[in-house]
Amino acid sequence: MTPTPDSEPPNPAPVPAPPPSTAPVPAPPTSPPASLSSTPSSLQDFYEGGAFHQAHDFIISDPTQFNDVSPMNFGFRELLKYSMPDAFHDSSARFPPPRCHLGTRNDYIELITNWALGKSDRKEPIIWMHGPFGTGKSAVAQSCAEALAPINKLAAALFFSCSDPGRNDPRRVFTSIARQIASKCPSFKKIIIGRHMIENLTLAMASLSTQFDHLLVHPLRQVDITDSGLDGCVVIIDGLDELRGTADQCEIIKIIAASVHKRTTPFQWFITSRPEDTIIRTMNSPAASSARSCIELPVSREIDHEVLLYLTDEFTKIREDHGLPESWPPEEAIPLLIERGAGHWAYVSNITQFIKNENSLGPEDQLRFILESVKDDSVKLDNTLAELDSLYTLVMQRVPLKPRTLVQKILLVYSIFDPRPSYISIILGLPTEQLLSACASIWSVVEVRGSRLSSMVIKICHTSFLDFIKDPRRSGGLCIWGDFLVGYRQELLEWLHEVCSRSTDSLNPAVFSGTTLPVGVARVNHFYYVLAWFWRLCSVPEHPLDFQTAMSLAKLPFKKMLWLAGHNRMQTVSAGPVRENLPAKFRDEIVRKNKCPIPGCTNTENVWILGHGVGELVPRQWNGGEFLLVNNETPPDGECFCGAQS
Repeated sequence: MTPTPDSEPPNPAPVPAPPPSTAPVPAPPTSPPASLSSTPSSLQDFYEGGAFHQAHDFIISDPTQFNDVSPMNFGFRELLKYSMPDAFHDSSARFPPPRCHLGTRNDYIELITNWALGKSDRKEPIIWMHGPFGTGKSAVAQSCAEALAPINKLAAALFFSCSDPGRNDPRRVFTSIARQIASKCPSFKKIIIGRHMIENLTLAMASLSTQFDHLLVHPLRQVDITDSGLDGCVVIIDGLDELRGTADQCEIIKIIAASVHKRTTPFQWFITSRPEDTIIRTMNSPAASSARSCIELPVSREIDHEVLLYLTDEFTKIREDHGLPESWPPEEAIPLLIERGAGHWAYVSNITQFIKNENSLGPEDQLRFILESVKDDSVKLDNTLAELDSLYTLVMQRVPLKPRTLVQKILLVYSIFDPRPSYISIILGLPTEQLLSACASIWSVVEVRGSRLSSMVIKICHTSFLDFIKDPRRSGGLCIWGDFLVGYRQELLEWLHEVCSRSTDSLNPAVFSGTTLPVGVARVNHFYYVLAWFWRLCSVPEHPLDFQTAMSLAKLPFKKMLWLAGHNRMQTVSAGPVRENLPAKFRDEIVRKNKCPIPGCTNTENVWILGHGVGELVPRQWNGGEFLLVNNETPPDGECFCGAQS
């Protein structure tokens, strides 16, 4: 059984592998990553190397329980494994999804649905809806998906989120589209699952253009498009700008545009994004501009009547749910909020979340607090971004100082390391109850689902809050970057020095007394993840290490520190970004690339070396630019780990 943070594992407890896009990354030292090496390369491998390989003298009482080992179901599972089901329009992970309030945005929804049905003057096969954050692009896209799905005009829909690793991977865009089409079209499913995913299981790791060709273009050539019902169906891609990597965002546009020009797929494409420069240039390029039509979703006071409808309905629900008098809200409240919202949906939707906060003194007190703040003449706000920032500031300032610091640490881990509560809990040494309590203090901007770490999900209600909390110009002293990140990095460095100096047992590092770890998490796991987290913080390019922090880092006993990291870890971290973040004076003392200094080593390549003097360490190398964050025991004379995986 694989332990979870809520179970009682052996000591030391295995822990889940860190996320793929943030250090550390799974990478066994002597074989390819498990996600590849564990996948059978052929049907023969699948059947002969499975759970019953060389088994005998057993009885299967119900053969139907094993129907899912058929080639078809195996391929379908593989396709699902490399998809993003949390990004589907009907995913439970997004429930309740943002959708247009009844009676709002009807003009945009009708425009898109009429275009999908061929009833519009717009004949281009691509529609690109763009607008600044918080204008309701995702709500429009969701409403369109829900309108098109019942009439079999929706081929696929994906809703991306930059803060969710289950919804921001560009390598899973076309696999996810193929997965949704396969669930709707049996003939396509038979082709894609029965042949392509089984014969070429490496497709999930292929280039975007190769994936598109093999998962969509080639299979669709073998399908009767008219009989299948796929002709003219819509693929919705919402939040293209929230995918990882601007280059991949633009590549996806180019691939879709090329397919439209060559008519290699029968779909219409509805894409939404913020008006980012790279996306604008790609959409306006000759390759894409002739195939797409643009719709701007601006911040506009012309939607005030829709905002009035939304706020009136929301306040009515709150009043009924809490048994408040008919006189609530005060007559001045809704007009004032409409005025301050100035046509920005993100503002009014966040306002209602703030008022409904279940961990507050109640909606009357929350609304009173909001009205007092927006009436404050000393606060001169001349744009909607400032209005939203003012609201987010109020949310954070309502949290007492001590738990506020903890909330900032949670948000920092969430935004640049991993959003999964189990990792946040292990890194910060937070029992489940404390993590839930901290998140509850900002309930209006953060949603928590589940009560067990193994299944819990933390979700930022709107990307604009992460934008705010990471920008010191907007959030000031509440910012999780800038001075807070620098101070937190120094705090972790002091902790590492103390633990290294006091520890004598690699299976049981001397974690500070009074530290309460989550149930089932051993000290060695906590130390290991704090170390990985500290290394990640040291590599944030926007915040190079200051002279004082670098001087303290140079004094770390690297050899002992990785000894305390344990023996059973197979994770890699990048060395280059940390070196680049160091003051030039300290680079060679902390992390450098040079000839291996171990006597008798025959490796002729430069290798990464950590520390200097008695604490110097040549870690196990990986792929040239990384090393393994594991215990590096002294090898026999004349041997060295430096070339094991270079």
